[in-house]
Amino acid sequence: MEGDGGTLRLLGWLALVVAVVLQVAGLYSQGTPQPGGVPGLDKVAHLVAFAVPAALARLLGVRWVLVALVAHALVSEPLQHQVAPHRQLDALDTVADLVGIGAGWLFGGALVSRSRARPVARSRDGRS
Repeated sequence: MEGDGGTLRLLGWLALVVAVVLQVAGLYSQGTPQPGGVPGLDKVAHLVAFAVPAALARLLGVRWVLVALVAHALVSEPLQHQVAPHRQLDALDTVADLVGIGAGWLFGGALVSRSRARPVARSRDGRS
């Protein structure tokens, strides 16, 4: 079963890398939200874009990713404005990023706690 744990961890890292790549692509794309869109959808996108990698980092047990996500959240709005000048700076986007990090970290922690609390299924001969 050790191979399964290694495979699962590798998949977790792959998911984390994909989540961060999608986050960066979304934040720094040249596109702009369309007028008349769903109000607040941009904030939800920011929250999710930071929550998913935070949850995956917590599941993987890599706290340094949390620090990197917080740093990225704090610099992403000014940096976004430099990369795509037609986009407006919005402090509420940064708030949504930070709330997403916190929510993702808590959600990942709840999943870790739940998996540790789950009883291990035993075979008929008493082995796990």
